[in-house]
Amino acid sequence: MTDAPERTQSIVTLDLEGVLVPEIWVAVAESTGIDALRRTTRDEPDYDLLMRYRLDLLDEYGLTLPRINEVIGGLSPLPGAVEFLAALRERTQVVLLSDTFEQFARPLMGQLGWPTLLCHRLITDGDRIVGYRLRMPDPKRAAVEAFQGLNYRVVAAGDSYNDTSMLLAADAGFLFHAPDNVVAEFPQLPALGSFDELLERITAELT
Repeated sequence: MTDAPERTQSIVTLDLEGVLVPEIWVAVAESTGIDALRRTTRDEPDYDLLMRYRLDLLDEYGLTLPRINEVIGGLSPLPGAVEFLAALRERTQVVLLSDTFEQFARPLMGQLGWPTLLCHRLITDGDRIVGYRLRMPDPKRAAVEAFQGLNYRVVAAGDSYNDTSMLLAADAGFLFHAPDNVVAEFPQLPALGSFDELLERITAELT
């Protein structure tokens, strides 16, 4: 039996919302005046609980998928995100791992140059959002471990509770634009605040 080969290639996994683009649900809250929709994975570590809370609000206020997509269509990537992602993709392969949904992401992916995105899918009934289907449990961590199983060294960055299992599983993980509560709970993860710094730290980790 031979030893496993040394990892000589790297891949980067990034969260989407809060890292490259604005938080979609916060934008919907601002557009509709439904302040309760401001609650995100930065505040609530239980994603299923958070989504059931959101679905109840959508039903209560009659908020439809076309209305949400109208808001998303007006969003742009965060300042510097397009340039950062382009520079990173010149250096290595990049995959976005997000808890957003296919029906939400398309306009933003076009603005980012159509990177690879792994996310979830909404369940709809006409224009109404009636549920959601997770691709699998803890999909970000599972993706990191799958890439490692393919003998990649994984470097990851994210900003929220739902990113921490991905960051801890990665060979190198960074918090980026993370709120103080997440930074305080995960002091083992370096917390960065600018795209230049993130690009420098990721590049240093590439093999």
